Amino acid sequence: MAADLAEVTGRFGHLLHAAGVAVTPERIGRLAAAIGLAAPADTKELYWLGRVTLVADHAQIETYDRVFSQVFSGVVDVASFRSDRNAPLLPKGLLPAAPRPADGASSPATGLGSTAAPVVADQGEGGTDDGEGEPTVLAAMSAEERLRSKDFATLTDDELRASRWLMARLALAPPSRPSRRTARHLRRGRPDLRATIARAHRHGGDPVEWVRRRPTTHPRRLVLLCDISGSMEPYSRAYLQLLHSAVAAAECEAFVFATRLTRLTRTLRTYDPEIALRRAGQLAPDWSGGTRIGLAMKAFNDGYGRRGMARGAVVVVVSDGWERDGPEQLGREMARLSRLAHRIVWVNPRRANPRFEPLVGGMAAALPYVDELVSGHSLAALDDVVRAIGR
Repeated sequence: MAADLAEVTGRFGHLLHAAGVAVTPERIGRLAAAIGLAAPADTKELYWLGRVTLVADHAQIETYDRVFSQVFSGVVDVASFRSDRNAPLLPKGLLPAAPRPADGASSPATGLGSTAAPVVADQGEGGTDDGEGEPTVLAAMSAEERLRSKDFATLTDDELRASRWLMARLALAPPSRPSRRTARHLRRGRPDLRATIARAHRHGGDPVEWVRRRPTTHPRRLVLLCDISGSMEPYSRAYLQLLHSAVAAAECEAFVFATRLTRLTRTLRTYDPEIALRRAGQLAPDWSGGTRIGLAMKAFNDGYGRRGMARGAVVVVVSDGWERDGPEQLGREMARLSRLAHRIVWVNPRRANPRFEPLVGGMAAALPYVDELVSGHSLAALDDVVRAIGR
């Protein structure tokens, strides 16, 4: 499988930036250009190309070595040639085999019990390198990348725990709204006569310095409602972790529902995720039960939405739309919610299926009042959810 040079360098730079190395898009572009010009034959040459283009400080070398070792796991030992300028080059197309981890060992990057599998560029129709073709660029898909692409329904318990820190890095930033409050500004905004007159006493009563005030903005409230019914059970355990991260990072309101509505905001504010998720499961007695989305939306509108929680807010509903009751009530409640909320985002993991059509009664009734429908079936698909919330 041919390696995409832009994707390889971009993901490598992203991991370096996350580890604390100030990598800019310009430096990543320099690395891609250097690879295209120098055509590294092995990971040693690739190491030095990345080091001279991405590292700007001697203190960053240790972090760069660690990330390089994780991305190109086991392909080469960086420490073996870092200080040896005369080390012989490896034969072109020949690399040492990656060492296998001990039983139970886990990757330092994600905590998963697997190592990164190298992805080598295509070497021709025969599958061998005869030394006459263009040099190959070696890349490796890290455990984090594989985890991001996996469907939430297929995650093991270890992978689910490893995905927590990735969810914690999601920037759930709802759009801003204008506020009635104003802030003092020296040059822009309407004149603040009281502050201007008070400051004029410094200059014998002459208003030499004009003080102005301009309106401020605040982020809109974010409300998450997650379906924990039996049909959503493979995904609800992952989204409960997302709710915990969102409550901590974005100070959002979190609810779960199946046959009834349960508010989990205060419970999920617990710092320890294990304790928070265990308490959340105890508070929701209808876990993996039937689905009554219309009744839950009515409880939210009556008890929270029309009292101010949903006014001007971004409301995210995570559900597959399978409704046990008739869809008429859900349609009415979604119409009420659309008149209160600034934006409604519906996350349906079934949408990842290419043959998906919103024909289920509940989904079809809610769709006219939904601003955006996304899948959110994996960590990579959560990027679409983040963009939908911020739009």
